Amino acid sequence: MGAQLRVYRRRIRSVQSTKKITKAMELIAASRIVKSQQRLDAARPYTQELVRAITAAVSHAAMVGNHPLTAQARLQQRAAILVISSDRGLAGAYASNAIKEGEALTNLLRAEGKDVVPFLVGRKAVSFYRFRNREVRQSWTGFTEAPQYHHAQEIAAALLELFLLRTEDGGADEIHIVGTQFVNTVVQRTSANRVLPLEVVEEVVPLGVPDADADPHLPGRQEREIFPLYDFEPSADAVLDALLPRYVANVIYTTLLNSAASEHAARRRAMKSATDNAEELIRSLTRQANQARQSEITQEISEIVGGADALAAAAAGSE
Repeated sequence: MGAQLRVYRRRIRSVQSTKKITKAMELIAASRIVKSQQRLDAARPYTQELVRAITAAVSHAAMVGNHPLTAQARLQQRAAILVISSDRGLAGAYASNAIKEGEALTNLLRAEGKDVVPFLVGRKAVSFYRFRNREVRQSWTGFTEAPQYHHAQEIAAALLELFLLRTEDGGADEIHIVGTQFVNTVVQRTSANRVLPLEVVEEVVPLGVPDADADPHLPGRQEREIFPLYDFEPSADAVLDALLPRYVANVIYTTLLNSAASEHAARRRAMKSATDNAEELIRSLTRQANQARQSEITQEISEIVGGADALAAAAAGSE
């Protein structure tokens, strides 16, 4: 066997080993996407009921506009952003897209004359900021693929502590979250949303008026939900004080779940692309190896024929 053929076969074995790894990672990511979707579906009823409860409390609260989580700050000098990335790579442009969105938001806030206080989730974002020697207020790693609710509570506690200061020497006037929304296994959108201060929108809808957003072609257009009369104990303001921090934690938890599902979807696509590229490379190397083997066989046949001709010529000359 020639040296060139040995090189091709060694490369084929190496690519085949890589293909097995990428195929296994693709299958693992595909199974984790299903689990992430199930967790998103399981969290949706709690989010809906929490929003309903807050809406009912807001409609009965006396001083909604002066609540610490809903009142607009007078200073508007400092904003905190939470950038959610990934702990591991091999997920295509998932982490880089989140970091780029965070950079765009940072530049926008600084253009408005605000100081930016970064909070980071995931080792990729931490490495990005550490490589550029940027100061980070707080970071969390190790759970981006399977976040739990207590992780969201810990992050929400840190953000709320900073937001409720509202002072010139360390507080924040706004809280923004940069994450990735999971639409389906093919489409994931990176977005930045303001979480605090909460915006309370007053809307008056006459009784019996159908919902304008409902499909008019469906039989029986749905009417907007009418909340029953509530009796709050000890008061609507106290209930609102208890619900709003839970709402912030739930927003962070939902964003973490969406980002985790998006990470798995991005990793599945990246590993599928790597597997397809490995198969194409194996086919190309196999063709080159066959050509090298054919060249060796042709050369050996030529050498045999040439040797036979030389022996025949030598025998004829001796006669």
